[in-house]
Amino acid sequence: MTQLNPHKIITGELKNAAAVGAFNVILLEHAEAIVAGAEKVKLPVVLQISQNCVDYHGSLKPIALASKAIAQDSLVNVSLHLDHAESELLVQEALDLGFDSVMFDGSKLDYASNVQASIRMAQLCRQYGATIEVELGEVGGKDGVHAPGIRTNPAEAQAFVEATGVDLLAVAVGSSHAMTTRDATLDFELISQIAKTVSVPLVLHGSSGVSDEDLQRAVRAGMRKVNIATHLNHLFTDEIREILNSDSKIVDPRKYVKSARNKVADECGRLLQLLALS
Repeated sequence: MTQLNPHKIITGELKNAAAVGAFNVILLEHAEAIVAGAEKVKLPVVLQISQNCVDYHGSLKPIALASKAIAQDSLVNVSLHLDHAESELLVQEALDLGFDSVMFDGSKLDYASNVQASIRMAQLCRQYGATIEVELGEVGGKDGVHAPGIRTNPAEAQAFVEATGVDLLAVAVGSSHAMTTRDATLDFELISQIAKTVSVPLVLHGSSGVSDEDLQRAVRAGMRKVNIATHLNHLFTDEIREILNSDSKIVDPRKYVKSARNKVADECGRLLQLLALS
């Protein structure tokens, strides 16, 4: 199929009460698995490369070009998305490499500074025809646990979106990054309030810690893009650990990474169907 930005997927390809899954690429095998899972269920998907991933690889270009090639060869529509970028230079580089979407993370800035930086990033993305996502409030887990006092305020969210002209808004509603258990408590009433107040689709970060049932409740309440990373990494690592523990003579990484890749592909397909409420 083709690369398509997340906003076009949300507003054009999905039903009104559905969300697109956005899954993080850490290694090349993640990108392969995510797209394979999407192809199995014939649903669009978002490949996300985070600033942390870029730091791990030492640069953006190699993992980005490999992921872009996988996206362009896919049988479904795929978005290539830069996630949690705090560096404006990294945003520029991603756009030059052909990313469809950027999440600029100004959540650590004060409100006025976040607005000004987000306006700059929105104007830049618009020049490339790319989607711009931002975060208001702070989803925990990146630098500490989630604090209830920094959940997104609906009125502030409305003012922020109107001031910046962004396309997607990530909100803090009770989830937390890097959770390895699926027992996060979401504020569904707050999700509904924000969804009714702002004019752009909402994004749920830290969704690995959310149960299947609550993921669907969040979609019904108004979430339209759902980010999942740690949960898939957990499956990937557990599969490799089990295989290596069962046979100490295995040295060829293809013998265990392939199985882990398949496990992630199956789960990506399942999650995409879950989020599509199908």
